[in-house]
Amino acid sequence: MVFGEKLMLTVFIYEKGAMMPLHKHSHEQASYVVKGRYIVKIGETERVVEEGGCYFVPSNVEHSQTALERTTSIDAFSPPREEYKGKQAQSIPSRNFLS
Repeated sequence: MVFGEKLMLTVFIYEKGAMMPLHKHSHEQASYVVKGRYIVKIGETERVVEEGGCYFVPSNVEHSQTALERTTSIDAFSPPREEYKGKQAQSIPSRNFLS
């Protein structure tokens, strides 16, 4: 992870079946799938995003992800997410990420 005053770049590894439940935040988010695939829901739109695919989440729009297989993504947040600062990279197990 790296961050500055206005941008944060992170790496997430989702194990198969891992879920980031429907949530929203004030940060804009851009994500690129490095490997694997997951179902992404942004607002009322749901689609599968695969290796090489990307998506954008505007500020305060509800969204979720569910890994269909082990998936690695690079996610950028603006402004940086304070709660992620100081965290080490870790794999997200096959359970609800926010629990």
